[in-house]
Amino acid sequence: MPKMKTTKAAAKRFKFTASGKLKHGVAGKRHRLISHNAKYIRQNRGTEVVAAVDAPRIIKKFLPYGDKY
Repeated sequence: MPKMKTTKAAAKRFKFTASGKLKHGVAGKRHRLISHNAKYIRQNRGTEVVAAVDAPRIIKKFLPYGDKY
């Protein structure tokens, strides 16, 4: 059986926390920020944890050896 390949685009966008959850950057923070209010910008600072229902699908399909990334 051949090895599965990690999707490199996903490896760059998702990282694992110490407890094994997935975290990702928040969308909507690159440009056109003048149209967002200060609360939106402040609350979307940093990273977020991926929803529990989406994480198994991402790990299984895109990051099969995810604990290494």
